Amino acid sequence: MIIVPVKEGESIDRALKRYKRKYEKTGVVRELRARQQFTKPSVIKRAQLMKAIYVQKLRQAEENI
Repeated sequence: MIIVPVKEGESIDRALKRYKRKYEKTGVVRELRARQQFTKPSVIKRAQLMKAIYVQKLRQAEENI
């Protein structure tokens, strides 16, 4: 459970904004969406590999500049 203490004189909007930020950091929504459909392990590995290749290309391009 996420607890957001509201300070004296703080507006509800700011407290709500802090709550939303904390909620996003927990990754609940991301995990819920991932669980809605099954993804084969081979597809997950392939996606991770493609992401790693992409990041590596970006870093190499940054070094060459």
